[in-house]
Amino acid sequence: MFYRHLKGHIEALLFAGGNPVSADKLAQILEIDAENVAALVAELKQDMAGEGRGLTILDVAGGYQLCSKPELAPVVDKLVEVQEARMSLAAMETLAIVAFKQPVTKLEIEHIRGVSVDGVVGTLVERGLIKEVGRKEAIGRPILYGTTDDFLKCFGLGSLDDLPDLAALLNVETPEDPELPADDE
Repeated sequence: MFYRHLKGHIEALLFAGGNPVSADKLAQILEIDAENVAALVAELKQDMAGEGRGLTILDVAGGYQLCSKPELAPVVDKLVEVQEARMSLAAMETLAIVAFKQPVTKLEIEHIRGVSVDGVVGTLVERGLIKEVGRKEAIGRPILYGTTDDFLKCFGLGSLDDLPDLAALLNVETPEDPELPADDE
């Protein structure tokens, strides 16, 4: 490949960027096309796959991010020694509802959870895991919420398409199953 000498450049940019960097942004900086960036990243991933390497490149939130390998987390944790900000069960439930039902209003979340979610939604917005994505065309024009790129990064997802199938996750029979009666019966 003509651009092999740029692999180090990509590695340095991903290291310095910290957050995911899109192929288009890398292409713009390196003055090459995005297809060549993707090929170089694939080569870098292969190079880093070796057992003696501590880093890997993940496809996260529409870009590439340089990360430590998951199996090295215990070692990295010793360095960091920072108490993780834990989420309450209420926050995790609310975040799951937003992730799977988005865009969704507070009222819709409250209907599913059965309790008020004002404080929890505020906390999730503060942490940058959800954001306002618009207004619903309904009386009062309530705010619609959706997940953010930080949500994708936090859970190691490339996009929302990487979320598991909700029905399979809950092991629930779907309406297409012949064992369930039709609505008109």
